[in-house]
Amino acid sequence: MAKLILSVDGQVLSEHVLSKERILIGRKAHNDIQIDNLAVSGEHAAIITILNDSFIEDLGSTNGTLVNGKPIKKHFLQPNDVIEIGKHKLKYFNEGPPLAGAADFEKTMIIRTPVKPAAPAGADETINQHKPVAPQVVAAATPPSAPPHASGSAEHAPLPAAAIQVLSGAAAGRTLDLTKNLTTVGKPGLQVAVITKRPNGYFITHVEGATFPTLNGVALGSQAHPLSDHDMIEIAGVKMEFFFKT
Repeated sequence: MAKLILSVDGQVLSEHVLSKERILIGRKAHNDIQIDNLAVSGEHAAIITILNDSFIEDLGSTNGTLVNGKPIKKHFLQPNDVIEIGKHKLKYFNEGPPLAGAADFEKTMIIRTPVKPAAPAGADETINQHKPVAPQVVAAATPPSAPPHASGSAEHAPLPAAAIQVLSGAAAGRTLDLTKNLTTVGKPGLQVAVITKRPNGYFITHVEGATFPTLNGVALGSQAHPLSDHDMIEIAGVKMEFFFKT
C-alpha cells in the first residue's frame, strides 16, 4: 500500500498510509495530513489514490507545491518522489505495481463542440481558443483492464460495457465510452471527477474543486460512489447520464 513520510530539515515527523481515495494536506486541523506552518495554505494539496495509482494536486495554494524540485498543479506520483510544501517534505512510497504509467496519465482526449459554419464572425457561440465555451470531457489513457479470473463466480464476471452521455451544455448529445480504467470528466480548474472501472463495477470520485459534483441530485462527498444504470451526474454545470450499453 502507498504511503507518505513527512519530514522537515531531515527529521522524520510522521508516516501516513494512503488508505483513503482522497487525502487532504494543509495547515487547518481538519486535513488528513496537518502541517502547522504559515507557509502552508489551509487546504494546500490533495492526494488522490485510484486502485494502485496516486497523484497529487495543488489546491490553489498561496506558495505552491513542488515535486522533485519542480512546481506542479497535478502530478502522477512515482516511488521515491519528494513533495515539497513549504519547508516540509513528503516522500512517496508504493510497493504495489502501478496500473498506469506517468506518460499514459498525461495523454488526454478532449471532446469539444465543433464550430458551426453558419455562425457569424461575432456570434457568442464562436469557439475561441483562449476562452473555452464548455466544460471539457477528458478521458485519461490507461492500459485496458486485466482479463477476468477464470472462475465463473459473479465476483470475477466481466463488466458490461458502459458510457456517459452529455445532456446539457455545448457538448450535449456527445457520448463517451468508458473503455479505460480511469476516465476524468469535468472542467480542469473548476470541478473534476474520475470514473474508475473496477472488477466489481464503475465508481465515481471527486478529484478537484471547492464543491462536489452531484449524483442523482446528491453531493458526492469525498469517497467513491458506485454507479448504476441511468445514474445522473452533474459536474461543472453540465449534466451527464451514466448507462450500460446493450
